[in-house]
Amino acid sequence: MKASIARLFDLAGRAALVTGGSSGIGRAIAGVLADAGAQVVIAARQRQRVEQAVRELVAEGGMAEAETVDVADRASIAALLRRLDDAGRTIDILVNSAGSNLRMPFEAIRDEDWDATLAANLTGPFLLTRALAPGMAARGWGRIVNVASQQAIRAFGASGAYGVSKGGLVSLTRSTAERWSRSGVTCNALMPGFVVTPLTAEASADPARVAAMAARTMIGRNGVPEDFRGAALLLASDAGAAITGQMLCVDGGFSAT
Repeated sequence: MKASIARLFDLAGRAALVTGGSSGIGRAIAGVLADAGAQVVIAARQRQRVEQAVRELVAEGGMAEAETVDVADRASIAALLRRLDDAGRTIDILVNSAGSNLRMPFEAIRDEDWDATLAANLTGPFLLTRALAPGMAARGWGRIVNVASQQAIRAFGASGAYGVSKGGLVSLTRSTAERWSRSGVTCNALMPGFVVTPLTAEASADPARVAAMAARTMIGRNGVPEDFRGAALLLASDAGAAITGQMLCVDGGFSAT
């Protein structure tokens, strides 16, 4: 590979915060950012799983550290931001991958289900973006990648609050891009199709449903977390400097059918 091409994707000297980075899509993204040279802060709720992910990245030659956060809890987010500040950690890349996927018929959604889903999938990313984007802008470089969902753009059965929250996340992506892109801070949303992860464990337990979702793709299979490595690196690096405010579907053609 030519050095000029490698430089487009080189993240040496950059620091990334990946929420939900201990499993699923977030884990795959944390891995590729570390492979590209970034210092990766993995933040999720379960300390043991976060520390395991960090050990794996370090064993593979990456630079990583562990943090805990509940993105549905304002106080937890504030505490994480204070710890990063106290440690002198500046964040150049924010990946909002953590989320909640409560699924039930619309009429069965309780107030607390609605509030918890919006808190994790929309308010949490907003709070982190509001806190970190100004610093990125002041330094003249930043990347924000939100992990949204096909449910942001089409109705799914029993999507309810989840689909609404992801639709809001796409709108937040555009608003963020409009505000800070002129300062060198891009913001984009990755749009998964059906991906087998812990977040989709309930749906994945139904073989017929899994097969039906795969049949709707153009590539003939459902997604896996590793499918997001290339797209995330593009959006998180200099290679994606002119891509902002966009929804990038990584779904095997699901959205085009």
